[in-house]
Amino acid sequence: MGNAKTDLSKFNNSSFDPGGNVISRTLWYFINVFILKGSMPFMRPKRFWLKVFGAKIGKGLVIKPHVSVKYPWNLEIGDNVWIGENVWIDNLGKVKIGSNVCISQGAMIMSGNHNFSKSNFELMVKEISIEDGAWLGAKSLVCQGVTVGSHAVLSVSSVASNSLEPYGIYRGNPATKIKDRVIEN
Repeated sequence: MGNAKTDLSKFNNSSFDPGGNVISRTLWYFINVFILKGSMPFMRPKRFWLKVFGAKIGKGLVIKPHVSVKYPWNLEIGDNVWIGENVWIDNLGKVKIGSNVCISQGAMIMSGNHNFSKSNFELMVKEISIEDGAWLGAKSLVCQGVTVGSHAVLSVSSVASNSLEPYGIYRGNPATKIKDRVIEN
């Protein structure tokens, strides 16, 4: 055990490129606050603005009020995706959401974190992939670098810090597989 200490004055994320430019990031900030995070129940304007700012969105996106997307140009969403109230997509890196995915209210998708073993608390960013048919339960958390396998379920308030196998049902912090998902016709 060393005697080094965290020194946030040394933090430097100048190598991180969020994409866009200062103007687009500033404009997106206000659109995110007033259109996505607001209480507007209409989905068409939300889909429109996400696309204008570079999100790739399939057909049939349902996006409820009070959703936050950090950088739409780092977001790809398939067909028939449901995004519930108060979802936070903190996509410093790419986030790919497949088709027929349900992201329940209050879920968080976070592609960035900090390296607590470094004194400068350096930023770490990794892509997240949520494959077709997956379901993220209410207030669940998907961490950087995770792939949520096809039709996997992350239960309420669970934390996926490692990838989830297809058709697995996961619960806890860290999420562990509790059984297989069987889907009936």
